[in-house]
Amino acid sequence: MADKTLVCKDCNTQFIFSEGEQDFYKEKGFMNEPQRCSSCRTAKKQQRKSFGGNNYSRNRGFGNKLDFKAWQ
Repeated sequence: MADKTLVCKDCNTQFIFSEGEQDFYKEKGFMNEPQRCSSCRTAKKQQRKSFGGNNYSRNRGFGNKLDFKAWQ
């Protein structure tokens, strides 16, 4: 397996998807190649983090413990 040159979907620059990275993806069972270069991946992660990440765990509709006790 040789290194692959991919194009970042955010900044349109070329980046290398190395043989080692390909092995890692295969080992982890990832089916898709990366779509962003490392700079854009880092920026995307920071953007998600600054917006609070995944709010699902905080907003499940269960309320807090006080709401639960009042409901009982």
